[in-house]
Amino acid sequence: MKNKSKNLQIRELTLLNGLSFPSDEELVMLILGSGSKGHPISRLSRDVLSVVLKSNPENIVQNLTKVNGIGANKALAVAASLELGRRLNRSPQVTMSEPGDIIPYIKSYSMQSQEHFLCVSLNGAREVISIRVVCVGAGNMAVIHPSEIFAEAIKEHASAIVVSHNHPSGNPHPSDADIKTTHELVEASQLLGIALLDHIILGKNCYFSFLEHDMLS
Repeated sequence: MKNKSKNLQIRELTLLNGLSFPSDEELVMLILGSGSKGHPISRLSRDVLSVVLKSNPENIVQNLTKVNGIGANKALAVAASLELGRRLNRSPQVTMSEPGDIIPYIKSYSMQSQEHFLCVSLNGAREVISIRVVCVGAGNMAVIHPSEIFAEAIKEHASAIVVSHNHPSGNPHPSDADIKTTHELVEASQLLGIALLDHIILGKNCYFSFLEHDMLS
């Protein structure tokens, strides 16, 4: 009953204050509508959000159905909401002219307790083709291989990429491993003909841009 009341309260507050009012977890609660036996809505939404942040479009439904309390219908409802958001945001497409342009679309990862490494693929007009999760919880940039990062960009015929990862500590200053891996990615980008435009490290309410600090050479 407590969780049901909380969900009703979130609905009422959202109707009163607009869709920018709920947190990410509360938005998932609104999509799910209710929990299930033994799986309260608050915990279910937290588990679903964790899976969403680790998944890409082609595997999100499969990953969501592995969450206890989430069946095919709820998994499809979450996936459909995300796909609709992606489609609407493509028109007009996001264009990157400087590092800050991409931040609004990846900033949700800045608050995660695990490291998420992302690759943003762009076309020749510097429009975003996709934003993909390459890996989660690596803990050490040195273990990420360039082939993992460029694989999807090659399939998408991208002309450039931006890579990004979050520092759970909140401090976006690059480590030695971050710098080493970035230099390896620059070398790989030159060989593959896919430009590496930037490596952005997300901190809490701040970021570090290798481009802005002239560290991509």
